[in-house]
Amino acid sequence: MKGKLILVLGGSRSGKSEFAEKIAGKLGGRVTYIATAAVNDSEMAERVRLHRTRRPEHWVTVEEEKDVAGVVRKGCEGEVFLLDCVTVWLTNLMLDSEQQDYIMEKVYQLADSVDNGANLILVSNEVGLGLVPEYPLGRLFRDLAGKANQALAAKADQVYFVVAGLPMEIKPDRNT
Repeated sequence: MKGKLILVLGGSRSGKSEFAEKIAGKLGGRVTYIATAAVNDSEMAERVRLHRTRRPEHWVTVEEEKDVAGVVRKGCEGEVFLLDCVTVWLTNLMLDSEQQDYIMEKVYQLADSVDNGANLILVSNEVGLGLVPEYPLGRLFRDLAGKANQALAAKADQVYFVVAGLPMEIKPDRNT
């Protein structure tokens, strides 16, 4: 039995993480929060602290910077995984390789990881609405994030876009 795949998109500080957390709480079952960010400075440490204080204490947190599909595949039917965030994860993968084929293969593996019946909520930044990045690596990242979001949205059961804390369902679940 395939689990549910939900993608929550939005800009920086749009409220997408809070919205995704609400979805996770409503789905029921054990919730595992997959944190992809490495804490390398005090600003990131503060962001992580704020995210942790919002989450219920009974949620499990797994810190995984790269093999997020592997974490979900260890789950079972009905379990809920919340990955925050896809674009940080893509950055981590880009540090290993700038090869788009390699990274997109990891994206497809993530999209298929719910084949075990686990539910997966993905939080991702929509970076294509801003200025064109000045440097080639920035443009590569923007293009890769756009391709990844498109691939995940195509596989997702539901897709939301959050603006100013207001979620808009842009791909409704046709299975309910």
